[in-house]
Amino acid sequence: MTRLMIAAGLFLTSTLAAAGTLEMYKSPSCGCCTAWAEHMRDNGFEVKVHETQNLQSIKEKAGLKPGMGSCHTAFIDGYAIEGHVPAEDVKRLLEERPDAHGLTVPGMPVGSPGMEMGDRRDAYDVLLYGDEGVRVFATHP
Repeated sequence: MTRLMIAAGLFLTSTLAAAGTLEMYKSPSCGCCTAWAEHMRDNGFEVKVHETQNLQSIKEKAGLKPGMGSCHTAFIDGYAIEGHVPAEDVKRLLEERPDAHGLTVPGMPVGSPGMEMGDRRDAYDVLLYGDEGVRVFATHP
C-alpha cells in the first residue's frame, strides 16, 4: 500500500469520525431499515437507532416534501438522509458539503442498501434537496 493510499484512508476515517453519529429514526417493525443501518455500520458509520411509531414530525424536521419520503429518516452533521441512500453517497455529501437539507431515495427501490432481493436491482436516483430545489446527486443503474 502506498503512503498516498494510507493517507487517503486515514483522511476518510477522520472525516467520518468528525461527522459524528448517524441518528436514525424508524418504525420498530421495519426490517429493511435495520438492514440499511447495518449497511451504514459496515461502511464505517456509527449509527444510533431511535424507534418510533410516528415518523411524520421527523420527516417535517428533515424538510421533506410530499413524494420524497421513504421508510426511515436519519441525520448526520447537519444533513438529513431519507431512505435507502448508499453509504458512498453519504460520504460524498459529507465531503462536498453542498448547501442543502440532505439526500433522499424516495420509495424503497429493490437492490438499494437494505432492500436487497437476490440479483434483482431496480435503477434509482439519489436526490439532493434543499431550499434551492431538488437535483439528482447520484444514479444507481
